[in-house]
Amino acid sequence: MVIFPNSDDGIARILGPLKERELFIQDPKALQHIFMKDQHIYEEITSFIANNKLVFGDGLVSILGEHHKRQRKMLNPAFSTAHMKLMTSQFLEVTYKLRDVLSRKTATGPQEVELMEWLKRTAFEIVARSAFGTTWDPVTEGHDEHRFVSSAKLLGYVPPPHHSDAFEPFSYECIRALSPVQSRLLFFRVFIVPAIYNYTRRAPGLYRFLTSLYPSKNLRKMFDIGDTMTEISLELFNEKKVALETGSEAFKNNHTDILSILMEANSKASDADKLPDSEVVAQISTLTFAAMDTTSSALCRLFWLLAKHQDVQDRLRAEIREAKRNFGDGPTYDQLSGLAYLDAVCRETLRLYPPAATIGREYVDHLLFPLLLADSSTIDVLIVARTRKDAILPLSKPIKMADGKYAQEVFIPKDTLIFASLLGCNTNPDLWGPDSYEWKPERWLTPIPDKLVEARIPGVYSHLMTFIGGGRSCIGFRFSEMEMKVIVYVLIDHFKFSSAKQEITWIMGDLTSPSVDPNQLKPQMPLLVSRAA
Repeated sequence: MVIFPNSDDGIARILGPLKERELFIQDPKALQHIFMKDQHIYEEITSFIANNKLVFGDGLVSILGEHHKRQRKMLNPAFSTAHMKLMTSQFLEVTYKLRDVLSRKTATGPQEVELMEWLKRTAFEIVARSAFGTTWDPVTEGHDEHRFVSSAKLLGYVPPPHHSDAFEPFSYECIRALSPVQSRLLFFRVFIVPAIYNYTRRAPGLYRFLTSLYPSKNLRKMFDIGDTMTEISLELFNEKKVALETGSEAFKNNHTDILSILMEANSKASDADKLPDSEVVAQISTLTFAAMDTTSSALCRLFWLLAKHQDVQDRLRAEIREAKRNFGDGPTYDQLSGLAYLDAVCRETLRLYPPAATIGREYVDHLLFPLLLADSSTIDVLIVARTRKDAILPLSKPIKMADGKYAQEVFIPKDTLIFASLLGCNTNPDLWGPDSYEWKPERWLTPIPDKLVEARIPGVYSHLMTFIGGGRSCIGFRFSEMEMKVIVYVLIDHFKFSSAKQEITWIMGDLTSPSVDPNQLKPQMPLLVSRAA
């Protein structure tokens, strides 16, 4: 069941479980105000900022306002289309390693492969190479673990809150351990952290000290994860800083990665724009965490869909093979962008299945996370806000009020929770047509509906809210899109993907993840992989 009410008006008022006023809305004009016109009012929720600051430091996802604008201004050039074109060859090199792994596994015939693990490792190495100019995972079987992995052995697997305290230990990268660890800290994250953060905003050291007093083994684990990521990030930063300051040939010959571009630009910036070293270091763990799991989650959904829709997989393979005959095994950014059906498959997957499960916005300084309901295939994505004072949201079309009159704006009383639905906007039948909840890549092969263009959806990507919009839109959406296309391009040419015996259930966390056991948080997506004819 999709949580968004099936309302022709795209708006509904209800009473929440604690009798609080709630407003569900997907109207595009209202979303324009939340994300664009009034984005300075609707900012990330305090608990989101405060928890990110504990783990990542003052990275892009941990700050607000002018501070955020200054960081983003410095990072934007590294995520431009021109720079993505330089990264494509690195994406391909890593993906070829994954291709070789699957080739060995299928040498004697079809094999069931735990694909999510390999997609995550591939995404991890793509980030390491293209974002930081280093290597963290050879993407081979039987490799020595990187310190991110070995440190995670101290963590083990943290089960969902409704499970016993018994847990199944397994090696798990530090970053991937964050979500399950934090899921056990829900009360702490929602209530305790924001209160301490508000009290200690001007004293970061005191903030960390006071939060560390909370009696929780999982909190210790979360701090260990953050400390490990910071330690490795600092080592990488210091190496590049020395190379930059000495003008080494190694830096000159390999400065196309995001971190090198950021550090070089930062060294030339004015005092007003320059970022302190601690903020540059914070971007390493921030970007790694943001780039790795979101893209691998989207890729898992895409391959799961292709396994279920063999006709789409066959058509996609035909397009890819025709392209390879024209420009070989190593396509450029522009050549990949020109593959219409590959583009359609990626866009349609991101339209109907956004990777992120929740993103918070607030009009004030506190709110509770919403309860989300979902079936095994579709999960609604909600942006949340709460009004401390009476507010007005304009609507794109008149709605019938309780008194029978029509209105084109909605009055929101003080302390109303506002749930803005990303999935609701991405699947609005008024804009996308009566088949809006169906996965149909071919819809992108014809001009999009005029109504959709006229609605002016405030999303940064393809009339969708998947990567949201405004000043806090996903800075790496081009990176994510190209990574998806490269991996699909390489793998679909060589392999056929089919459903395995186990049924896949999609679990909602900070990101949606596949699992063969809905009672566990450990992500898994086994698929049957064979050589493509």
